[in-house]
Amino acid sequence: MKNLKTLMAATAITAIGSGVASAETWDMPMAYAATNFHSEVGANFGKCVTEGTSGNLEIVTHPSGSLFPGNEIKRAVQTGQANIGERLLSAHQNENPLYGVDSIPFLVSSFDEHEKLWEIAGPKVAEVLAEDNLHYLYSVPWPPQGFYFNKEINSVADMEGIKFRSYSTATARMAELTKMLPVQVEAAELSQALATGVAESFISSGATGYDRKVWEHLSHFYEVDAWLPRNAVFVNMDAWNGLDDATKAVMEECAAKAKKEGLARSKEYTQFTLNGLKEGGMAVQRAGDALVEELKAIGATMTEEWLANAGETGKAIIDSYQSAN
Repeated sequence: MKNLKTLMAATAITAIGSGVASAETWDMPMAYAATNFHSEVGANFGKCVTEGTSGNLEIVTHPSGSLFPGNEIKRAVQTGQANIGERLLSAHQNENPLYGVDSIPFLVSSFDEHEKLWEIAGPKVAEVLAEDNLHYLYSVPWPPQGFYFNKEINSVADMEGIKFRSYSTATARMAELTKMLPVQVEAAELSQALATGVAESFISSGATGYDRKVWEHLSHFYEVDAWLPRNAVFVNMDAWNGLDDATKAVMEECAAKAKKEGLARSKEYTQFTLNGLKEGGMAVQRAGDALVEELKAIGATMTEEWLANAGETGKAIIDSYQSAN
């Protein structure tokens, strides 16, 4: 009996130390609706890993904040409550300014510009994630951001006093500088917040508005192409280090496919969702020149504030990007 117990213990230790030699399941919390393209790309990534490891590592996605609310996902993966997850990085700019490099107003306004910025900034952000016990796998940009309102807006003065949904340091600061009233609301709670009047406006892509059918509550969408924030997928560093090399290779290969698919889907989704907003009854238009100029002035203030907080690393990123363009 003693020899049997010793053998069983040795077998258990071997199984733990052999990565995914025995089949296991990783739950992957995601903040957005299952029909959102980010969630669909994540589901395809999970399927790719599951098939690529012959089922030894199965990744199951949990969209709509059903496993953890959006604002808890990063912490859940850091602490090992979940082995893998997806999160809008700019929502954590208060933890490290580099998480908000993709939300500097009007630094980039197109997919091509944004990808050039991320080529420079991405490796630095990955280093920050590693300091937070997270291994970076891939990220996908949202379409360019615009403003949603329930009335016509022609100037920043027209925004004063409006309750504005914020989800990051950048969006909260923009609310302050436009004299709107910032209200913290996660994506999964947006529809309810709009229906109950908790929020009356927000900045996001056409994708969020289309997914949440915001034409039921709001009337206007103004294209301003303020920034293109990214959703990142990352793994708990201890869980990552526990994988064998073959499994890591499969995950990296699937991550590269997901990044490519996600970028293409984001580009395709941009005009599709703007058309969807129009079909829902919203007025969709480019913001007027006067409003854009006022917003760019606010963006310049926010850029200087970001640079002051991001230090030499942040300055080096921006200088490198601007010198390359």
